[in-house]
Amino acid sequence: MDREILKLAIPNIIANITIPLLGMIDLALMGRLGNEDFIGAVALGTMIFNFIYWVFSFLRMGTSGFTAQAYGTGNMAEAITILSRSLFVGLLGAGFLMIFQVPIAMLSFSLIQGSAEVESLAGEYFSIRIWAAPATISLYSLTGWFIGMQNARSPMFISIAINIFNIVLNLLFVFRWNMLSNGVALGTVVAQYLGLLIAVWILLKKYFRLLPYWNFKKALNRAALRMFVMVNKDILIRTLCVLSVLTFFTAKSASTDDTILAVNSILLQFLLFFSFFVDGFAYAAEALTGKYIGAAKPALLKQSTRRLFIWGAVVALLFSGTYLFGSDLILNLMTTDKEIIDLAMVFVPWLVFLPLVALPAFIWDGIFIGATASVSMRNTMLAATVVFFLIFFLLRHQLNNHALWLGLILFMLTRGAGLTILYKKHVFSRLG
Repeated sequence: MDREILKLAIPNIIANITIPLLGMIDLALMGRLGNEDFIGAVALGTMIFNFIYWVFSFLRMGTSGFTAQAYGTGNMAEAITILSRSLFVGLLGAGFLMIFQVPIAMLSFSLIQGSAEVESLAGEYFSIRIWAAPATISLYSLTGWFIGMQNARSPMFISIAINIFNIVLNLLFVFRWNMLSNGVALGTVVAQYLGLLIAVWILLKKYFRLLPYWNFKKALNRAALRMFVMVNKDILIRTLCVLSVLTFFTAKSASTDDTILAVNSILLQFLLFFSFFVDGFAYAAEALTGKYIGAAKPALLKQSTRRLFIWGAVVALLFSGTYLFGSDLILNLMTTDKEIIDLAMVFVPWLVFLPLVALPAFIWDGIFIGATASVSMRNTMLAATVVFFLIFFLLRHQLNNHALWLGLILFMLTRGAGLTILYKKHVFSRLG
């Protein structure tokens, strides 16, 4: 079981780690142009697309859960039908983004404001990068499908390839053809389509025997499509709750003062880095839970759940220990501003507990996604979001910035506790 978990988790961890690397390189490229407006434009544009595509991440999660269950039952015709259904829904979403790109851009820049020059450059960046939407969203469907098929290596190779393509193309467009921030946008568009070509090539090469089962009419079966949309709707609501909490966290930090904004932004990177690792085990949970539910193997489901939590606990303890004993060193690597470092150290104790508290939420999310128990996930996340805002508004005057961190801790704790309580009834009971 441990070998099976690691075979799924490690490639996903590697793929996750490559994601922030690209953003750092893009900003470094802009930083060498001698004009901070280019940095601001790419940062602003990237933030908008991160938000848009994070919303569409429900497609990856929903696809992996349904596919893993079909894989567990050995129903390969249903598995390939799920992929076609997911691609259909995803391309509808991509079409919506491109058709309404102008009002989406206007709304985005009204909510996230910058200087006139930065907004102008970011608008050009947006108008180019939006054309990557069909490729990017299709890759969510394909990635989720590969994971559901117990194949974590293909998404890892695709992710690494996209990042390599992106870096090389950005260097060419920016420094060879002097396209500046527009070159970064175009490089991303081309890299996404090249990544999609690789994903399709893997699909044709590795799963060619399933292609005769491809039935678009069956994919659009009203009852099945409704079920697919309903599960993904619940996952979308869950994702929007996470976004609302993190966006509010950043907005309140910014409204306090620039130093608190800098401190909280840096400390949130600690949580982000932890999530890259523990998400690998959450993805493994999606694949294994769906497979064992589909195959009706309760003993293996129970065993995989136990081992996933053990591996997750190892990761959480390593990160908590690192934050306890190494935060000062990490902060000094991230900034040279002594005021920010000193103030950040005041809030480090929250970070020490955060991996341990957040672990159950991450692992249970993967298990519930694999079981397509989306209603439980949605309701637990809604309750956790209410707890976050309630704690902050009740204690903000007494605790100031600590109220945000306490709210975040209780947000994670509520998610984990709620899903722990609901597991037996909404996941394990499905096996009879």
